[in-house]
Amino acid sequence: MQNEKGQGASHATDSQLPGKVQEKVPTDIEKQVPDALHDTGSNQETGKVSHAVGESKVPQAIQEGLPEKVERMVPEAIHPTGDGK
Repeated sequence: MQNEKGQGASHATDSQLPGKVQEKVPTDIEKQVPDALHDTGSNQETGKVSHAVGESKVPQAIQEGLPEKVERMVPEAIHPTGDGK
């Protein structure tokens, strides 16, 4: 049974988090986890998206979790964002 904070049910379609963790975390926190780890379909609304324009050597979950400013500081050879750095 789900309470008013969304606890008691997972809101993910696919997740690498243990089931008990998914059920105990409030919905607003659950949606902050990058979709590559716990897919709630909320990446676009939370801004947790990758800014890579090519193949990146950085794991997808890390790409989604990094702030855009930090992501763009990674060298192009490792994580191409089109910034030419």
